[in-house]
Amino acid sequence: MLKLTDQDKQQLAEKGITEKELNRQIAIFKSEIMPLNIIAPATIENGISVLGEESENLVNVYEDSLNSITVVKFVPASGAATRMFKFLFEFIDNYNPKEQSINAYINRKKDTALRTYFAGLEKFPFYHKVLHYIEKINPDFQQLPADKFRLLFIETLIKVNGLNYGAFPKGLIPFHRYKNHQATPFQEHLFEAANYASVKEKANLHFTVSKGHLEKFKLKQMEIQDKIVEKTGVTFNCEYSFQQSYTDTVAVDMKNNPLRDEDGNLIFRPGGHGALIENLNTIDADVIFIKNIDNVVVQRYEEAVAFNKKVLAGKLLKLQQQIFQYAKLLEANPDVVDLEEVLQFIYSELNVQVSTEFEKYARKYQVEYLLDKLNRPIRVCGMVKNEGEPGGGPFWVKHESGIVSLQIVESAQVNKKDKEQTKLFKKSTHFNPVDLVCGVRDHHGNKYDLIKYVDKKTYFIASKSKNGKKLKALELPGLWNGAMANWNTVFVQVPLVTFNPVKTVNDLLKPPHQVKEE
Repeated sequence: MLKLTDQDKQQLAEKGITEKELNRQIAIFKSEIMPLNIIAPATIENGISVLGEESENLVNVYEDSLNSITVVKFVPASGAATRMFKFLFEFIDNYNPKEQSINAYINRKKDTALRTYFAGLEKFPFYHKVLHYIEKINPDFQQLPADKFRLLFIETLIKVNGLNYGAFPKGLIPFHRYKNHQATPFQEHLFEAANYASVKEKANLHFTVSKGHLEKFKLKQMEIQDKIVEKTGVTFNCEYSFQQSYTDTVAVDMKNNPLRDEDGNLIFRPGGHGALIENLNTIDADVIFIKNIDNVVVQRYEEAVAFNKKVLAGKLLKLQQQIFQYAKLLEANPDVVDLEEVLQFIYSELNVQVSTEFEKYARKYQVEYLLDKLNRPIRVCGMVKNEGEPGGGPFWVKHESGIVSLQIVESAQVNKKDKEQTKLFKKSTHFNPVDLVCGVRDHHGNKYDLIKYVDKKTYFIASKSKNGKKLKALELPGLWNGAMANWNTVFVQVPLVTFNPVKTVNDLLKPPHQVKEE
C-alpha cells in the first residue's frame, strides 16, 4: 500500500480516483500482465464472413429501419497531429544548412519519407495555404534558393511561429484540396454521416476531443456546417466529450515506484483509447458507428464507403432481430424453445464457443446459459485484407476459463518470447481498420452498462520517457480490444477502400486523399 500524503489525497479527489484504484494500478505494474493466448488467426470462413450477394439485402434492411431507429456516429478525435509530422520535426532538429544540402542529408540518412515529401510537395492540400502565409512575411520568397525555401516551408507548416500544424488536433488539419476549398477530416466525417448515419435528414455525431482543442472544433463546425447542410440537405447535431480524468493512470519508474513532479504531485497519464468506453457508455442509440478521425476519403470514394457501412449496419440489425426473438422466447416460454436451434445460431452466427459441459446442464441452466450468451452488447467489425499495416487483427483467443472467443488483438498483447504465439500472430490474413457498428441495447430496449463487459485484465504496459528519464505507463484495455472483450463479436470482410488512415503526412499523397483533376 502506498503511503499517501494529504496532498496526494487531495489530488486523487480532484481526479475522481480512489486510493483503492491507485493501489490496484501500482499492483498491476508489480505483477506480470498475462499476454493473450492466441489459438489461431480469424480467417475467411473461420471467423470472418464474406457477405457477397447478401450485401444489397443488408443495405435494404438498414435503410428500411431508418424511420424507427436512432443512429449515432462516434469518432475518437482527441489525437494531436504531432506524430503525423514526426519525420519533419526530426529533420528540423538534425539538419544544418551550413554543413550540407538537403539532398545530401536525405542520402546520408536514407530518409525516404523526406524524399517522398518533397517529391509530392505541391500535391499536399495545405501547399497553397503555406505559400500564402510565407508570402505575407517574405514577399520575395520565390527568389530563395531551393533548400532555403524547402526548410522555410516545413518550418512554416509545423512550428509555433508559423501555421503550427504540429500542435493542431489531427481532425482539423487540411486533408483534401477541392477546387474551391480545403477539407479537414472533421469536415469529411460530417459528409460521411450525411451519407449513411442520418435519420430523417438529421445526423448525430459524437467526437471525443482534448479539452484544449474543443473551441477549435466548435469554431470549425460554425464555419462549415451551413455549406454542408446546403449541399447534403442534412442537419448535424455534434456532441463533444473529453477523456475523463478518473480514467488517468499513474506513471511509475522502472522499479515500479510512483513518479512525482517537481511540486511533489503524483504523475498521471491518459489511460489510452480504452478510456473512451466511458464516453461510449453515455450514448443511448440503436446503432452506433465507430470510426477513427483520420480514416476518411475524398468525396468520389464516399459512395463506396457509405455502402459498406450500411452493409455492416444491416448485418447488425438482422442479427439483433434474431437475438431479440430468441431472448424473448427463452424468458417468456422456455419450455417450448428448441434449445438446439438457439445453440446452433449463437455458434454459427455469433461465433460463440459453447462450454463442453453444456449438454450435462439441467434444462433450466441451459436456458440461463443461452440467455447469458445472447444478452450482451454486439459489434459487427469490418476487417480488411492485411497489407502490412501496423496494428491489431482478428484472432481466436483462449481465455483463462477455457472459453475460446473472437477478439481484436494488438501486437502488445502477444507474448513475443513465445515463438509459436509470434508465429500465429504473423499468420493473420486481415487487419483491424476500426470500422465498427455497435448495438448497445437489449431485447427490452434497455441500454447495457458497457463497463460490465470490459476484460480488466487486458491492460497494456508501455515504455515512455519524460524529461529524458524512462518510465512505465499503464494503458487501459483498448476500446476495441479488452474494453469490448465480452461483447458478441462478428467479423466481416470489407474492401480496402474503406481503410485510408493518415498516420504520416505522406499518406495524404495516396489516391484516396487526392482529388481527381477535372
